[in-house]
Amino acid sequence: MKRKPRKKRPIEKGLPKGYDSKWEYDLHKELLDNWEHHKGLIEYSIPHKYHPDFLRVIDDKIIYLEAKGRFWDYAEYNKYKWIKEILPDDCELVFIFSNPSSPMPQAKLRKDGTKRSHAEWAEKNGFRWYSEDSFPKEWR
Repeated sequence: MKRKPRKKRPIEKGLPKGYDSKWEYDLHKELLDNWEHHKGLIEYSIPHKYHPDFLRVIDDKIIYLEAKGRFWDYAEYNKYKWIKEILPDDCELVFIFSNPSSPMPQAKLRKDGTKRSHAEWAEKNGFRWYSEDSFPKEWR
């Protein structure tokens, strides 16, 4: 089942710089004129857990192997970039794709008529990947 695309937020015309809406601007100029606007920064994270498809220690390195037929949406494939960031040096997330040349979801058509593939996405984001045919014999 394909997800319905998220509706984009409309951009208001004539909006003063630094404000998210005309209403926000009006509030700041009148009711909230003694308040600082867009000051401070609060970092937050939302805890998640990742359950890898396969795991094996190879040459003193933990290999998390993710078997992907295809990615379904941005949220799904973006999470792997976050997982990669928090993995210690002795761990690696590697993909095995059923069809590495499958186009990514919502990928734009290039001038040559192709779309970004799963393999291209993995390479651009610094992931090692394999297909069943290219899977290393020493990892079997």
